[in-house]
Amino acid sequence: MRTIIIMKTIKSDKKIALVAGALDLPFYTRDALRSAGWDVYTVGLKNFYDPRLKPDMVVRLGGGGRAIREFRRRGIRKLTFVGAIGHPNLSDIRPDLWSLFALISIMKHQRGYDSMAVALNKVLEKRGFEILAAQDIAPELTFETAGVKTRVKPAARDRADIARAIEVSHTIGAADIGASVVVDKQVIAIEAAEGTANMLKRVVAMRKDHKRATGVFAKMTKPGQDLRIDIPAIGTDTVRAVAAAHLRGIVVNAKTCFVVNKPAVIAEANKHKIFIMAVDE
Repeated sequence: MRTIIIMKTIKSDKKIALVAGALDLPFYTRDALRSAGWDVYTVGLKNFYDPRLKPDMVVRLGGGGRAIREFRRRGIRKLTFVGAIGHPNLSDIRPDLWSLFALISIMKHQRGYDSMAVALNKVLEKRGFEILAAQDIAPELTFETAGVKTRVKPAARDRADIARAIEVSHTIGAADIGASVVVDKQVIAIEAAEGTANMLKRVVAMRKDHKRATGVFAKMTKPGQDLRIDIPAIGTDTVRAVAAAHLRGIVVNAKTCFVVNKPAVIAEANKHKIFIMAVDE
């Protein structure tokens, strides 16, 4: 009987709900967790998740109460959040009773997006849930070690741009403004509310007549950031945008930046002669 109880406990401990936003990261996270033996229950956020994910449940942003009840019914106590969330429709924010009380608590702490994420985690933890960072339970979704990951290596002339980009990214991150920056001797662009993709579109337009590749793009975690929700991510689209902007390379954090389809990202960077460098800073 004792063995059976232990087996049930182990099985229960491997239950997790994956709350999925947009883009491809939820697919890779779900598959990585399942390969690691997790019993994954997927929840798609309405108007954000990719329908190809075929989630077990779909909820709107303001419908958290229904999801919480289902987690409890299924004995799920562990949650992880992945995928992008854009600007929601007002109808999606219309909160149910559970979400209303959660929203009141969250808004008390609102100073920026990251402070809201921290507040959400605290609300869920007070209700008995454990929030896990997807990169901790599926580390293969990141660059697990620091170093250059591509055939192209940073040249001596790139070092000052790399150092400056990291410094500026930390500065805007500490102010909860954004995570991304482009530097070519001077700061060319920083990410604000428009997001990384739109920031890079601005840089592409600005540098359309640029004759040769110079400068770097950095996307870093924010100092003191709660790494369980909304850590940075790059993918093949990022690499193509960096190439179109005539930049030399990409700098990200080791261990705390998702790399969506890592082999494809590295192959795309090699194709465009762009370096990708992971750092421990």
